Amino acid sequence: MAGRVDGKVALVVGGGQTPGATIGNGRATSILLAREGAKVVVADLDLERAEDTVQAVRAEGGDATPLVVDVLQEDSVKAAIDATVSTYGRLDLLHNNVGASLSIGDKPATELDVEGWDRVININLRGMWLACKWAIPQMQQQGGGSIINISSMAAMHVYPRVGYKVTKMGVIGLTEQLAGVHAKDLIRVNTILPGLMNTPMAIEARVEAGQPRDEVLAERNARIPLGGQMGSAWDVAYAALFLHSDEARFITGVSLRVDGGMQVGH
Repeated sequence: MAGRVDGKVALVVGGGQTPGATIGNGRATSILLAREGAKVVVADLDLERAEDTVQAVRAEGGDATPLVVDVLQEDSVKAAIDATVSTYGRLDLLHNNVGASLSIGDKPATELDVEGWDRVININLRGMWLACKWAIPQMQQQGGGSIINISSMAAMHVYPRVGYKVTKMGVIGLTEQLAGVHAKDLIRVNTILPGLMNTPMAIEARVEAGQPRDEVLAERNARIPLGGQMGSAWDVAYAALFLHSDEARFITGVSLRVDGGMQVGH
């Protein structure tokens, strides 16, 4: 039986992950897309992390290639798009998963300096725009494609650090603008808003900042209406699989909440 993205070529930007006890969104999405028939280019700033994801894909019999990308450098982003097309002949699915907050020095508005502001904006928002900028012409040439930009429920809630909140709101705006302009090109552009997830990026930075792991987990679990447990990277990955698949052929410009009912439960 063919997979849900069988024969597609995917570029997952941010397909490695922060080391930790659980799996991250980019790695889970890369593995799931490959399971469902896609050829996956796993791009990350850290080649070793990208290679770890590729090994996980290949261990299941999937087809994946690791790649270094620095989303702060336009030439590096363009090279990632070019390398994907050179390796697999096309680019059907762009999955933008790069984003961080505490780990890159994000702070409340009155404490963040200009350099910190620029760093968060450039990694979390400008990097997604650059990947879209260079992927869209290839998708236009092919006659269509799917782009997912990962935002966050931090865009919808009170969030203590200004850069992450602002950039994740910006991701929604970027997604809607691109979806509207490029619908005529059959390029679908959607965003996923993960809520509180048990992923290394979410948990490890807080543990490293001094909060006991059990306390971090208990505090976050207590805020989830649906079952009292955080989601996992697989919840985000399955949402991405649907939006990237032809089952979602009539869906573009949406912001899909994957949050265990937080938005409606409080």
